[in-house]
Amino acid sequence: MLRPLNLRGLVLTAGLLALAPPSLAALLGSTQATPRATPDSVGLSADRLQNATAVLRQAVADRKIAGAVALVARRGKIGYLEPVGLQDLGARAPMTERSLFRIYSQTKAITAVAVMMLVEEGKVRLTDAASVHLPEFKNVMVQTPEGSRKPAREITVEDLLLHTSGLSHRSSDLYRARQVRVRTQALPQFVTNLTRAPLMEDPGTRFRYSEGTTALGRLVEVVSGQPFDAFVTGRILTPLGMHDTSFWVEGEAQARLATVYQVAPAGGLTPFEIEEEVPFTRRPALIEGAVGLVSTAPDFLRFCQMLLNKGELDGVRLLSAKTVEQITRNGLPAPVLQQRGGAMGWGLGNVDVVVTPNQRGYLTAAGEYGWDGSAGTFFSVDPARELIVMLFSQNVPASPDGLRQRFKAAVDQAVIK
Repeated sequence: MLRPLNLRGLVLTAGLLALAPPSLAALLGSTQATPRATPDSVGLSADRLQNATAVLRQAVADRKIAGAVALVARRGKIGYLEPVGLQDLGARAPMTERSLFRIYSQTKAITAVAVMMLVEEGKVRLTDAASVHLPEFKNVMVQTPEGSRKPAREITVEDLLLHTSGLSHRSSDLYRARQVRVRTQALPQFVTNLTRAPLMEDPGTRFRYSEGTTALGRLVEVVSGQPFDAFVTGRILTPLGMHDTSFWVEGEAQARLATVYQVAPAGGLTPFEIEEEVPFTRRPALIEGAVGLVSTAPDFLRFCQMLLNKGELDGVRLLSAKTVEQITRNGLPAPVLQQRGGAMGWGLGNVDVVVTPNQRGYLTAAGEYGWDGSAGTFFSVDPARELIVMLFSQNVPASPDGLRQRFKAAVDQAVIK
């Protein structure tokens, strides 16, 4: 039966929507859920996936985490979706598929897609100096033992995406002392604060994970003429059907927001409010492209699947296939890559990219990419195996006893064909 869809007075049937051009489909937003399948039908061993579940249940039993939601998708279908433990110990509320998580730095990948959409539209160039769009960057200085000096060249948009700008991380002593990141101050003031602090080195000379992605959120605002959160919601989240992903959680959805826990000194878990100044239950003044989003595992899967599909999902195309290929491969220059160790590169999509297979982290196969969040979430995308793996929990440290690596290893062993 055809179901009518309404949007500000516009009425279309689901059947007509399927025939609509991508631009109209994007306007209305995807109404489809990611299909599910038995593990065996997508080349996964159901028996071996039980080992992955056992890893998580043991972490709960050992009081390393309160709970988690794990998801594995292959060939465009969910073959494994497992909530374990509790999302709140005090309320004894169980983890569910719709539990909400602060995804922190996984937000960066969505911000990168927003920037690349503007690049495709010809409104931004990767080679543009950041100061072309954000004049505050014109006067940045480099910190040296001898004092401050002008950088050897200007910071580019590409530098901000690749973390080769010379900017530092929000947790650095320098940025804390100068109060660069204040969640009660909006993006324009953040950029002012950021550019008044000295660079750590010349742009293009080193990979340094930084606040550049939040500056890119302000760039998106300036170029698009929209608030950053409005652009992300209207151009990315709604078209992909990511209706549970947002920069803050309101109303009834607050009951689904998992509590963050840290390991107490005497053992066990105690609640830990990471953002006391402005919790994720109300709109912050600072909408952060680096760390701001809250999401569910099935919701974020849709973003990952769009990347794996080279820019398209359910008839909605956000980026060209060529652009997705560009942003999900290593973009670091050879000297910077070697300085980082040589095995792990970084893509313009704000993702770690495996250059040389290694066994040090949860990304192990050549060409695999992904990233994580400081409160216990991670995602990985393996194009060669059409495999997406996600683990969402809320805990500090983010990966107690190497939980991410052990879970991902168990999933990798479940891929049988």
